[in-house]
Amino acid sequence: MGNKSLCLLIATVLVAYYIYSPIPENVEDHWKLMFISAAFRTVGHVAAVAEKLGLAHYMDIMMVITSMEYAAPASDEKVTVRDTEFNGVPVRLYIPKDQPDSLKRAVIFIHGGGWCVGGSAMKPYDLLSRWTSERLNAVVVSVEYRLAPKYHFPVQFEDVYTVVKYFLQSSVLEQYNVEPSRVCISGDSAGGNLAAAVAQQLLDDPGVKVKLKIQVLLYPVLQTIDLDLPSYQDNENMPILPKSLMLRFFSEYFTTDISLNKAMETNQHVPAELSHLFKFVNWSHWLPERFKKGHIYTSPAHGSSKLGQKYPGFLDPRAAPLLVDDIKLRGLPLTYVVTCQYDVLRDDGLMYVSRLREAGVPVIHEHAEDAVHGATLFIASPFVLTMGKRIANNYIEWLNKNL
Repeated sequence: MGNKSLCLLIATVLVAYYIYSPIPENVEDHWKLMFISAAFRTVGHVAAVAEKLGLAHYMDIMMVITSMEYAAPASDEKVTVRDTEFNGVPVRLYIPKDQPDSLKRAVIFIHGGGWCVGGSAMKPYDLLSRWTSERLNAVVVSVEYRLAPKYHFPVQFEDVYTVVKYFLQSSVLEQYNVEPSRVCISGDSAGGNLAAAVAQQLLDDPGVKVKLKIQVLLYPVLQTIDLDLPSYQDNENMPILPKSLMLRFFSEYFTTDISLNKAMETNQHVPAELSHLFKFVNWSHWLPERFKKGHIYTSPAHGSSKLGQKYPGFLDPRAAPLLVDDIKLRGLPLTYVVTCQYDVLRDDGLMYVSRLREAGVPVIHEHAEDAVHGATLFIASPFVLTMGKRIANNYIEWLNKNL
């Protein structure tokens, strides 16, 4: 074998080794998901190197994915799409053209991305909102909230809350021909976190007279205090959202101080005086039995009081909706929760389902046994995955029946 052939063989093996990642047997589109995962990892590696060299912040490089996926607000024969602002916060509006004078349903959608990346104008989010508007003959408001690390908690929550409160005004609903009794709030991942937190806060807001009919939480992140749940252990290195990236998202959401990230890595970031909060996320109590197998519950170790004092946001229910008493859950609307088996955030959703049901809230839970985190990001060409299209279609079908 000549030197060129040998070099080509070595290069091929190295590329194959880099692209290959262990994908569970029951996940469809194995090779396509491997290539997508390799692309995500590559951006992450470049971001890490750029940050170490002082060339750019990690999240600035990660935003490349968001920029590459940008879709202009293009209207078509079925839906009018435009970018505007609601009370100073950017939103992308989708208004169906069918039966323009009839009362319509409405969906307020909040994109994911770990509060640090992503955007309403990304192709998959644009497509999902477009499908929702078209198939439901519904007005869709997709919120473009400000991102970390430039803006930390609670800015993201406040942006979303501002939009929701503005839109739920009777005069605004009338302007868009929306029936007040048929409004939904929805979000995926970090967007699911914001949707859940906003839905909770609305219950105590005397200034909001219109009530949400339903809430939809797609593989949401719902707690910040136990980062060693079975799902975090089992799916630590799964594609799209490995544990290390989720912890980085957490720390950037609250502070640029790396000490919080380091404490979260060892699950020692909650001060002893707040250990009573662990009862809300005690997975030995809240998880269905089949998700406990192979795991033994141990209480997380306590962290420094200084972290809790410097960055109280990570213990705020507006950032961690699972940390509220049951009384704060009662009164929430019909809830649809999607969880994915191969997702570090799986158990957050499962525990919220259990807690909502115990509080008397009607819940429909769909568990995708063959899916990874962020499945609905992969519904737009060329990154289409079977799991993404199925979950997106089920979501819209459920909305159509219940909104």
